[in-house]
Amino acid sequence: MIGNDIIDIVQSRRESNWQRKGFIQKIFTVEEQLLISNAQDSEIMLWILWSMKEAAYKIYNRKTKLRSYIPQQFVCTITSQNQDCVLGKVNCDESIYYTKTILSHESINTIAVNTIADFQNVIEIENKNIIKDNNGIPYFINSFSNIPQDVSISHHGRFEKVVTIKN
Repeated sequence: MIGNDIIDIVQSRRESNWQRKGFIQKIFTVEEQLLISNAQDSEIMLWILWSMKEAAYKIYNRKTKLRSYIPQQFVCTITSQNQDCVLGKVNCDESIYYTKTILSHESINTIAVNTIADFQNVIEIENKNIIKDNNGIPYFINSFSNIPQDVSISHHGRFEKVVTIKN
């Protein structure tokens, strides 16, 4: 399974008041709040963690078919970080989702998968021939195998990412 989230940093700065009273406490665990407050760039760290939660939620939703607003139940851990990439894990309901976040000056894009090995097979595809099931979960029919394949769609501001795991 796969999930992804993209954040247009310019749009987020224009539309989000993430510093308003109670916002961080409502979304993030105490440990995540410390990561944000201790980060060199608190705003970017906040959006990295948000993106990790969103990408993992898309797998959780696909697996459980539950639509819930439970951001604090998605607990993020950063395992490594450099200027361009953040690797991490998100735990929820005894499940672990592995995340890879790509950072640019304009966007933050996180991919979440069930196993680390799946990162090698993640591909970006065009947003065409996508079908949604009765729960609104997207997939497409692989033209070679004629088998439904998980797909994750994310769009924000100027950006859209559609990803799958190639078989």
